[in-house]
Amino acid sequence: MKTTWKDYQKDIADDRYYYARSCIRQNFFPGSEAAFLNIIGNDLGRDIREDAQHTSCTGIGYHGDIVPLETIMTVVARQFSLMTEAGYENFIPSCITSFGIYSETLEMWHDFPEMEEQAREYLYKATGREFKKPKSLAHTSDVIFHHREEIAAKAKHLLVNAETGKPLNVVEHIGCHYAKIFPKAGIGGSEFPYVLAGMIESWGGNVVDYPERRHCCGFGFRNYLVQANRGYSVANSKKKLESMAPYKPDFIVANCPGCAMFLDKWQYTVSEMKGTTYGQNGQGIPVLTYEEMAGLVLGYDPWDLGMQMHQVAVEPLLEKMGVPYDPSTKYLGKNGKFIGQPEPTAIGCYQK
Repeated sequence: MKTTWKDYQKDIADDRYYYARSCIRQNFFPGSEAAFLNIIGNDLGRDIREDAQHTSCTGIGYHGDIVPLETIMTVVARQFSLMTEAGYENFIPSCITSFGIYSETLEMWHDFPEMEEQAREYLYKATGREFKKPKSLAHTSDVIFHHREEIAAKAKHLLVNAETGKPLNVVEHIGCHYAKIFPKAGIGGSEFPYVLAGMIESWGGNVVDYPERRHCCGFGFRNYLVQANRGYSVANSKKKLESMAPYKPDFIVANCPGCAMFLDKWQYTVSEMKGTTYGQNGQGIPVLTYEEMAGLVLGYDPWDLGMQMHQVAVEPLLEKMGVPYDPSTKYLGKNGKFIGQPEPTAIGCYQK
């Protein structure tokens, strides 16, 4: 009997999570991490620990050739020490790059035990801390995937057109650092990643297959961090958007903070440069994080999710799903103060 598919499965802890925030996604999509904590801790009643002492994993500096390998391994060791001190074993990073960094570090420590001993020595000399390696390492999208049926049972809105009852057409985009660095660390590997597709199907949507489905968004760190390289970054997103447009997707969902940001904001860039939009009715294609998608399914207010920070307007999607929203509160902060409104564009500030 063939057991190949078993190689693409992953054991995901059901409870008691030690959560590590991303250093960048709070800037891109400020409501997503708060939504995740609320979904797991309150809606699903799981034990999740957010620790104010944890830091950036320094992954961007590492991939940008600024932070040495020995340094980043010591930082990772410190993160694990915080988890150990808090009494947790299941480590769940919010960032795809962090997930790749932790996976790479554990793989290196397995293959080269002397590197683990060096990291332990550096950590102890610098901080006096010690650590246990996590029993389970999963990305936060894995955790939502693991609980997808429980979320479906609590759904207020499904991924269907509220008027026609037909499934929404959804493009899922998997971050390279989730599926391509260590394929067996992600659900479905690099060929058949199922972490987002599983959510979409469980919540009533239709997964769109298209030619550039597995093409990189173009972030690539040095493609964007070096200003002269940014044309390469936008060209990659443009290639994907052109490929998916004929299939008329209702929205895109990504599990990487960089991917979601670029697929959203490069649409604005292309519209300004070329006057081109890729969505229906001359608009852009809304881009969601998986936490935002789960939040809408569970009935969260879209502005509490931070969806007013998107470049591509989300209102057409909200209306298709039958999600209620108040246009007058879109640009009000938590204190009720007006935070400012972008100039109307073909894809941006949505106006009736």
